Amino acid sequence: MTQLTLLCLPYSGASAMVYSRWRRTLPQWLHVQPVELPGRGARFDEPLHTDMGSLAMQLARELYPTLQAPYALFGHSLGALLACEIAHALRELGSPEPVALFASGTAAPTMRADYDRDFAKAKTDAELIEQLRTLNGTSEEILANEELMALTLPILRADFLLCGRFQPRQRPLLNSPVHVFGGTADKATTEQLMGWRRETTGSFSVDMLAGGHFFIHEHEAKVLRLIKDQLSVHHRRHGLATSA
Repeated sequence: MTQLTLLCLPYSGASAMVYSRWRRTLPQWLHVQPVELPGRGARFDEPLHTDMGSLAMQLARELYPTLQAPYALFGHSLGALLACEIAHALRELGSPEPVALFASGTAAPTMRADYDRDFAKAKTDAELIEQLRTLNGTSEEILANEELMALTLPILRADFLLCGRFQPRQRPLLNSPVHVFGGTADKATTEQLMGWRRETTGSFSVDMLAGGHFFIHEHEAKVLRLIKDQLSVHHRRHGLATSA
């Protein structure tokens, strides 16, 4: 059975394995492929990146030889920016554009002047821990684990710099549909989320979910249902069955 591949990009400080559960929930016609970033998970020994463009091109070059259409991209927070950059990088390499780009939990590339102001300079360990506490995605028990934090904080520091140093480039817009997810209590404003419309000549939608920055975990079932519903349309368009 031919499948539609969903490339999933992680948020700051995370491994791509945060998406491993999705494989058990989404239908068989949708192949979930978490994309691991250098410096974490199975790629822990590789150097961390702080430049979004070079990271996106490296990942695109790794994906390009085996990536077959149709495919889509999903990213949350940092992952959303990276997914967008990878879509452009893959196009530069000669790949077809994704059938959809899902951008979750962050301001659009052109709406980040205020959003990323605190991330342009490297943060101390204490500042990083306080940032994690503010995002409500990490328990106090984990924050107090010095050994775990020693592994996590360098990754988080580099990832925040990826966002803080990001500068959108002038280039042709994507033609892919862009679907945006936002949290009603998250940092990104409606205006910042709507700014993703400027990234494509294709269709555009925004879905708001209850919760803060990690609404994709708080309401995972709804997020996956929205992704499946959007991609089933593209899947049928490619003449593939969606019965599973």
